[in-house]
Amino acid sequence: MKNFNIIIITGRSGSGKSTAIAALGDAGYYCVDNLPVALLPKFLEQQIENASNIAGFAFVMDLREKGFLSRYSSIFESLRKQGHTLDIIFLEANEEILLRRYSQTRRHHPLARDKSLLEAIRAEEIELKDLRKSSGRVIDTSFCNVHELRSIIIDIAKKSVTLSPMRIEILSFGFKYGIPDDGDLVIDVRFLSNPFFVPELKALDGETDEVKNYVLNQPETHSFLQKYLDLLDYLIPLYEKEGKVYLTIAVGCTGGRHRSVTIARAIFEHLNKSGKQVEISHRDIEQ
Repeated sequence: MKNFNIIIITGRSGSGKSTAIAALGDAGYYCVDNLPVALLPKFLEQQIENASNIAGFAFVMDLREKGFLSRYSSIFESLRKQGHTLDIIFLEANEEILLRRYSQTRRHHPLARDKSLLEAIRAEEIELKDLRKSSGRVIDTSFCNVHELRSIIIDIAKKSVTLSPMRIEILSFGFKYGIPDDGDLVIDVRFLSNPFFVPELKALDGETDEVKNYVLNQPETHSFLQKYLDLLDYLIPLYEKEGKVYLTIAVGCTGGRHRSVTIARAIFEHLNKSGKQVEISHRDIEQ
């Protein structure tokens, strides 16, 4: 039987479980919110043949399911005995923060049917006491913003499995045709001398040796690439640490046929040599 990496996200309502499960989804986990715990073994059986390309499974389980607290212990222990790696991450926050979050989101607390919000928060804390003790990790999200919590969860996931690397796309484009909507980092290289005004280069594009030599042999190009590639080498690990899954670096010149194409290729080759998962495309090279 195939063994899986399983992460259970649980804890107090309003503590950030939705953010945590979204981070695990971006990290390559197959995620399910509010799966009844009794269905977990059967769910895993159904996934045996389809789980070769995922980092693992992540589930949000909490008091929204009435039978969760009475059933989880025996089911989790059974899965561990079968050889599955199962980690429980318990999220919590203090009363003041939870009250503020519920006030901001106007969501209903699962235990607030016949109680005030404060009473429901305190009742949930008591009911979850044993689950909290049995959890492998307890994370207080009181003073975490969304990005900080994502980073914490991604770091935990990295220790469990080897995650898929961030995918980087290098995209050349022409400003005259509009800035790409999906560009995370947009760099304007129109300050470089334009091969368009060199008669023998005008009809060529930035993937030809003639245009590459013209653009890359300019002194300002050497200086620019050194500084910009150093910047990317600094930024990319920070994006990876934050849990970013996709990064698009858009390189623009006037028409998207000469300078931007050559510079995009130079950036691609640099990142490719460093082992990054990188692709390149030229949006306007045929314009």
